Amino acid sequence: MSDPKPPAWFKAINKVQIAMQKLGIATGPVRVLTVPGRKSGAPRNTPVAPFALHEALYVVGGFPNADWVLNARAAGVGTVAQGRKSQRVNFVELAEEQARPVLRAFPEKVPIGVGFFRRAGLVKQGTADEFEALAGRFAVFRLDTVRST
Repeated sequence: MSDPKPPAWFKAINKVQIAMQKLGIATGPVRVLTVPGRKSGAPRNTPVAPFALHEALYVVGGFPNADWVLNARAAGVGTVAQGRKSQRVNFVELAEEQARPVLRAFPEKVPIGVGFFRRAGLVKQGTADEFEALAGRFAVFRLDTVRST
């Protein structure tokens, strides 16, 4: 798993998820993350499955060099929408040691995400140990809500 790439079906599923969210149809834990493109500055949308742990909201990058991960690192801010409700967030990337407990919690908190990771060949069985072992290779962001002033 040196540099995993998304499977062929991935873009089509993402487009369906984004379209459903734009129609106001919330689809389970999936939310649409919007970040400015690091080169164009244009808004880029991608479905993600954030989850709460210890009173914070986290999201795991499904592929190490996914565009949304690189864009989030570059921009540091974006929005997370579920249906027609959105909130502005700051992306705080966790260091490897900070990411371990978050990744370990992922299989319990986002069981639908485990299926995605398995189908994409990123984990074999989807155990907490397998996810924890991804620390340092997969981005984990804490999403801090931006308070309006």
